[in-house]
Amino acid sequence: MSAMPDRIIRAVIADDESIFRTSLRQLLTAPPSVIQDVYGIDVGAGFEIVGEASSGQDTLAIVASTAPDLLLLDLNMPRISGLTALRELHQHAETMQTVVLSGSVTKDHMLAAIQLGVRAIVGKDEPTEALFQAIVCVLTGGHWLGQNLLAELMQLVRTGGPSPGAAPRNPFGLTPREREVLTLVAAGYPNKEIARTCAVSEETVKHHLTRMFDKVGATNRLELAKVAAQVGLVNES
Repeated sequence: MSAMPDRIIRAVIADDESIFRTSLRQLLTAPPSVIQDVYGIDVGAGFEIVGEASSGQDTLAIVASTAPDLLLLDLNMPRISGLTALRELHQHAETMQTVVLSGSVTKDHMLAAIQLGVRAIVGKDEPTEALFQAIVCVLTGGHWLGQNLLAELMQLVRTGGPSPGAAPRNPFGLTPREREVLTLVAAGYPNKEIARTCAVSEETVKHHLTRMFDKVGATNRLELAKVAAQVGLVNES
């Protein structure tokens, strides 16, 4: 993993709870040396809060006007949901990283958020260290999911989809492990992180990809994810 950017990170906080926004602002604007001493995490030059939003609609407007490096986003917001806002924020994907913060996130929404470019999901009940770990991880090119959320995501893949009682959709005859790898590919994970998440070697991941290319008729990862979404193997963004 590379080092944090050598500059202050400009962040927007989007949450409908004013007390929670205030707590986040105080945490993030603490001196980097204090964050390092208290939580043992190097946040580089630290953070500047350039905007706060209490609804999805406000989030879109503030992101458009401030062009932040980082968006801390609650999915459960009024007027326009956080998930809907994510779909509208695709144009900022190259310059802004998003960390989803949620008191409760359904498996459907978790998978959809990942496929919309979110690299980290942090529960509001997680320790503060987890928040800083997730932020640093996404700002240095990685992905972050708490172990409970990761377990839920893998369970969703293994059971064939988010609809309880529905028959699994698997027209290409993919194995459970191939579906697992496919979901992480669609979420943008590189082979190294897929291997670590699935507890297999990178060579095994490459083997699964080769088999899936043959089964699906795809020639690259993007085509593989697109075809899989079209037939319902993963959620389409």
